[in-house]
Amino acid sequence: QVQLVESGGGLVQPGGSLRLSCAATGSIFSMYYMGWYRQAPGAQREFVARIKREGTTNTVDAVKGRFTISRDNSKNTAYLQMNSLKPEDTGVYFCYADRVGNGPEYWGQGTQVTVSS
Repeated sequence: QVQLVESGGGLVQPGGSLRLSCAATGSIFSMYYMGWYRQAPGAQREFVARIKREGTTNTVDAVKGRFTISRDNSKNTAYLQMNSLKPEDTGVYFCYADRVGNGPEYWGQGTQVTVSS
């Protein structure tokens, strides 16, 4: 069983940056994908980014060029660097782990990101 704990959320002005962290209690080395979803108020949870075990990444078009996902298997941690933040990036960001490529299996509790002046 893997438990995920997100941190790094907060309130930031438009154009600012935040780095989210996702710390796993167990090893993430074997996880096929680590990734992030987000959920804005009143909206469905949506995919943001994911990173494969060997480092290949995918990001949703809305954040391309602004968000970067990475993972440090030695620290059992995944990261989401978010730059040039916009108000529409506001929401709760959830980390997930996927052991075999079939979709999210483990979820964190979420961390709030608010982009507002």
